[in-house]
Amino acid sequence: MALLEVKDVSKVYQGSVPVEVLKQISLKVQEGEFVSIMGPSGSGKTTLLNVIATLDTPTGGSIFIEGENPHQFSKEKVASFRRQKLGFVFQSYNLLAPLTVEENIMMPLTLDRVSPNDMREKSDRLLKELGIQKLAKKRIYELSGGESQRVAIARALIHDPSLILADEPTGNLDSKSARTVMEILSQTNKQKKVTTLMVTHDAFSASYSDRVVFIKDGKFFNDIYCGNNREAFYQNILAVLAHLGGASHDFQNPHLS
Repeated sequence: MALLEVKDVSKVYQGSVPVEVLKQISLKVQEGEFVSIMGPSGSGKTTLLNVIATLDTPTGGSIFIEGENPHQFSKEKVASFRRQKLGFVFQSYNLLAPLTVEENIMMPLTLDRVSPNDMREKSDRLLKELGIQKLAKKRIYELSGGESQRVAIARALIHDPSLILADEPTGNLDSKSARTVMEILSQTNKQKKVTTLMVTHDAFSASYSDRVVFIKDGKFFNDIYCGNNREAFYQNILAVLAHLGGASHDFQNPHLS
């Protein structure tokens, strides 16, 4: 069953010269699937993620998440849908510096007026699952990049979303932290069965997914599946990127296992 369906979506940014970023692109992501979106700079990756996330509005076409088109909702219902159904992981973490780690993680639940006991119980469980229990009382400025991204993942999961949307989640991390973050995202996807859609420029990060969808000039180019050999998958990703004119600039020797 497709949890996410993108149907003939286009996006045009108006100006003195209109720019068509997405050109009738279609995509299905099955429930529980982990899909990465890749393509050269300017291909429309982040724009596609933003319209799926309801952070931007498509010019044409439709987007369905669990059979509903959130772009047809009222402003208030869209905000509620985004909070309850979607989890976000950004390259820049988007954590609130004045708050502690556990307060950042619980933030989405405070907006839905969840009881303090339930919020703390969920937060404590995620802190343990992600191996960051000792960070609970720390402030964001005390964390490393990898720790910050794990906190961001916990925040994204706190309300049990149907779909995780990740935009370059390893873009600001060193290779060791990037590996840890991708292992967490992969394990979370498999153990919690949470559908995950990730935009990335990096073949190493993409190799953790079940499928990579490539787009070029705002159009679907092709997709490839992981299968049982992740190292071969990684090499196939690099080959397609080379053909598209984009390549991973990091992790050229990732020692895949």
